[in-house]
Amino acid sequence: MFDLTAEDASRYLDEFIIPFAINIAMALVIYVVGKIVVSILVNVFGKLMAKSKYDDMLIDFLKSIVRAILMLFVIIAALDQLGVDTTSLAAILAAAGLAIGLSLQGSLSNFAAGVMLLVFRPFKAGNFIEAGGAMGTVNSVGIFTTLMTTPDNKEIIVPNGAIYGGNITNFSAKDTRRVDMVFGIGYDDDLKKAKAVLEEMIKADPRVLAEPAPQVAVSELGDSSVNFIVRPWAAAGDFWGLKFDFTEAVKLRFDAEGISIPYPQMDVHVHKDESESKD
Repeated sequence: MFDLTAEDASRYLDEFIIPFAINIAMALVIYVVGKIVVSILVNVFGKLMAKSKYDDMLIDFLKSIVRAILMLFVIIAALDQLGVDTTSLAAILAAAGLAIGLSLQGSLSNFAAGVMLLVFRPFKAGNFIEAGGAMGTVNSVGIFTTLMTTPDNKEIIVPNGAIYGGNITNFSAKDTRRVDMVFGIGYDDDLKKAKAVLEEMIKADPRVLAEPAPQVAVSELGDSSVNFIVRPWAAAGDFWGLKFDFTEAVKLRFDAEGISIPYPQMDVHVHKDESESKD
């Protein structure tokens, strides 16, 4: 049976137990103090980002990334205090990060696009846009996807990569919009009268802005009609109301004024063969 003398026990305590306990205590101190320092640094980083007026979602996401990176250094320092070979650990983490990156290339692309959208802000929540093959009102811009609602109340989730990689049309970016409308009259109708009626209706509508000045002009001599372009400017919120109401009002007013609105038609002329009729 192995007998442990008092001298051996004292040496074992001095050489192994106490140093190991000190290392554990120091590792805990490094972790606790490091965690506090990381929390302070992350809060300072968040305040600096907030002063730059970046999107709250982007700030929270970047704060979580900074916190994870700093805590990784704290954990490595604590493990190094315990005598763990952190060089091998760092190599393993790097290899794992590379493997994850390769397997998530599409997601990383959407993530990068999401960051760019949050930084440069080509649109924001509440804007009506056309992007990524979809059109609707933006509900939220996430890190990987953008959530939109269509005019008929369907929800669309669009990958940020598809949005940032193509054209973005923001219909809500400006306070005013031009309403483009086309109205046709018959070739036998009074052109000057029709133009005067359209100009009168434009001036009478309170939603039409005086500046820029509205435009009423003959744009085309079509196959079956003389076409007018009518281009008033209005507040962005009045765009659809003005377009729909004015179109209806033109039809009613033209009917009242005896101005026709022709539709495509084809005249067929039948010529009778006189030789056949004699037979």
